[in-house]
Amino acid sequence: MKNWLAKRVALKAVKGQAWAPRWWAVFLIGLALWAAAAGSVYVTGDIIVLPTVFLLGSFLVPVTAVVWYLDHDPSPVLSPSRIVTAFLVAGVLGLLAAAFLEYWLVYGPGLRGNLKVGLIEEFVKGVATVGFGFAALESSGYALAALLVVQGQNVTLSFSDVVITELARGVLAPFGHGMWSAILGGVIFYAFRAGRVRLSWSVIFAYLGVSVLHAAFDMFGSVPGYVVISIIGLVPLAYLWLRQDRGLPFTRRPQPAPVRA
Repeated sequence: MKNWLAKRVALKAVKGQAWAPRWWAVFLIGLALWAAAAGSVYVTGDIIVLPTVFLLGSFLVPVTAVVWYLDHDPSPVLSPSRIVTAFLVAGVLGLLAAAFLEYWLVYGPGLRGNLKVGLIEEFVKGVATVGFGFAALESSGYALAALLVVQGQNVTLSFSDVVITELARGVLAPFGHGMWSAILGGVIFYAFRAGRVRLSWSVIFAYLGVSVLHAAFDMFGSVPGYVVISIIGLVPLAYLWLRQDRGLPFTRRPQPAPVRA
C-alpha cells in the first residue's frame, strides 16, 4: 500500500513539472536562434559567434528529442538532475572513452576500421546509457572539422561546410546515435527487468546489430546513404515500441489524475 501511494505521489509530481516545455517550442526557438547566429557570421564574418553556431546546431535536435520524450511519456524516475547528468556528464565521459579506445584500437579507415568504431562507440554508449548527449558533442566536433579546409599547406575556413554538416547531422541525429542507443537500451532494460544483471543473447544481437548500422552509417559519405541506414534502423525500434504498447509515436500518453492530499 505504501509503495502504491508513493508511486501516485511521484506521478502527481511529474504532472506538475513545469520545467520541461513543449518540444516544438524548444525546436522552433532553438532553430530561430541558430539561424540568427549563422546569419550573423555570414553577414559580419565575426568568428567569435562561431562557437554559438556550433553549439546551437549540434544540441538543437538532441535536446528537442529528449524534451519530446518528456512531453509524451513522463516518468517519476527521470528527474531534471538525472537527465542533465546523463546528457552532459555521461555524454562527455562516453565521448572521451570512445576517443581513447579508437586511438588505441583503430588503425585506419575502411570496412574494418569503421566496424571497430561502431563496436567501440555503441559499447561506450551502452555502458554510459547515453545517446543524444554523445551525438550532440560529436556533431560539434564534426562541425569544427568541417570549418577547417586543408589545401596543401594552406588552411582556409569554410562556413558553408559547417552549415551543411550541422543540418545533415542535426536532422539525422534521432535516427543515428539516438535511435541506436534506444534499441540497445530497450533490449538491455528488458533483459534486466527482474532486477538482476543477466546478459542474454538478445542483448548481444542488439549490440552487434546497432554496431553494424553505425559502421554502415560511417562508411556512406552521402546523405542518401545516411537516410537508407536510418530507415533500416527504424524497423527494430518500431518493433520494440509497439511491443511495449506505447501507441503511436506522436500520441501523447494520458496523464494521471492529480491526487488530493
